Amino acid sequence: MCFEDEAGQGLRPPRGRTWSRRGHRPQVRVHGGEHGSRVSIAGMVCYRPGHRSRLIYRIHRYRRRKDERVGFTLTEYTRMLQAAHQQLPGGRIVLVWDNLGVHHSTAMRAFIDDHADWLTVFYLLAYAPELNPAETVWSLLKRSVVNFLATDLDDLADMIKHRLKVIQHHPGVIDGCLAPTGLTLNTTPAITN
Repeated sequence: MCFEDEAGQGLRPPRGRTWSRRGHRPQVRVHGGEHGSRVSIAGMVCYRPGHRSRLIYRIHRYRRRKDERVGFTLTEYTRMLQAAHQQLPGGRIVLVWDNLGVHHSTAMRAFIDDHADWLTVFYLLAYAPELNPAETVWSLLKRSVVNFLATDLDDLADMIKHRLKVIQHHPGVIDGCLAPTGLTLNTTPAITN
């Protein structure tokens, strides 16, 4: 079972989170050439009883160039799903994701239907991020970058990749992301009367 979600990080530091000595106004200098640029992340946390939990992710850089997409395209999502199909034991994916527009697009629906032999999709309820363990991964990521100042977009993307690789190599952390949701992977037999 895989849970997918998206997150993003820009070059500007979060407001109200900087600090300095008492009586001195905090100042964080940010490179001026890439305001509004951001790194978007799409990731899947994957669980299977008896197997190591996994994090599969993709990064998209947005530099505010003409005709450049701000977020992930359908092609990027389908490539991530195909990579997960290749990487996961058994290759069969039960995917749970939110109601983002591209997830409901006609082209995505066609992709899901064409790959129904290994891909089954369920949509989360609207406004239910507490049911998605990928949200906890983003929380861990954002906490780890709070004191990091990127000089440019590539520096930020490299740092995000590094932090996500650290999470990837600790399946216990990925397992811990499932706990706050209240969901379990235990299956119970159906009751028949």
